[in-house]
Amino acid sequence: MKQEQKKIVCLGGGNAMPKAILSGLKKYPVRISAICAMLDSGGSSGRLRKDYNIISPGDIRRSFIALADTSPAIENLFNYRFETGELKGHNFGNLLITALELSSGNYEKVCDEIHKILNISHQVLPITTDNSQLFAVLENGETIAGETNIDVPKHDSSLKIKKVFLKPEAKIYPKAFSAIQGADLIVIGPGDLYSSLVQILLVEGAIQAIKESKVKKVYVCNLMTKKGETNNFSVTDFSNEIEAYLGSELDYVLYNTKKPNQDVLNKTKEKHPELIEMVSFSDDLNENKFIGKDFLGLSGITHDSEKLSKLIFSLI
Repeated sequence: MKQEQKKIVCLGGGNAMPKAILSGLKKYPVRISAICAMLDSGGSSGRLRKDYNIISPGDIRRSFIALADTSPAIENLFNYRFETGELKGHNFGNLLITALELSSGNYEKVCDEIHKILNISHQVLPITTDNSQLFAVLENGETIAGETNIDVPKHDSSLKIKKVFLKPEAKIYPKAFSAIQGADLIVIGPGDLYSSLVQILLVEGAIQAIKESKVKKVYVCNLMTKKGETNNFSVTDFSNEIEAYLGSELDYVLYNTKKPNQDVLNKTKEKHPELIEMVSFSDDLNENKFIGKDFLGLSGITHDSEKLSKLIFSLI
């Protein structure tokens, strides 16, 4: 009798979670449910949200592509960005998802069609289909509106974020709630702390689903700190903030211990000026909870998806 595959829920947004987790984990005998942040307000996604009053297509598109089982030509098509004309800056995948949403008026049909087009055997879901916005309150009392203004600060980036909230409130997508409650393992991150991960936890029903689940909860810590969001953060600062919003403890925190050479670090910071330094960690962390290893990839400062996936699979 064939053994039923274990179910892993992966919560995240941006490029980090799809590249670091999904691309490697799909090679294992597991059933993945990628649950995506939906409140991006910058770039192509932001323009489409403003023009058509929709939720963001950008983050979910990246997870669709990471779990795709199709030709490189189709994957390249979904990633194609127009460079001239009225569509300049827009991504083809974003336009397709938007057109499907507008023509069907039903986000479940959007997901079903993209799954078919990309031959996806796993599950990619929005955390919410409510059109909300992310806000951040800084330590000086100033309120920043919109995910993109938190992600790329136009304010004084040395000011700490005291709290973030959604307005209007957003409710969890029912299939996302069911996926979380039916999981054998829940993985959070990696990704921007507030603008990707905490926005997911703020959706009404998300924390309830996670807390009611009795399975292990894993947090994958970022490799580098980020201007305006996590200045001077250590591994414990990241995990403490996730736990504060969760209202419960994580079972495992995975973090990188490998230091890249200075030339690689300098090139990364030059290419991505929003990144500050490698995330620091203490030598006396509880090894039963904090699992530190060399998680660096071979090129640049990125997570090695094979190393991460192997460890995550072993935690089920």
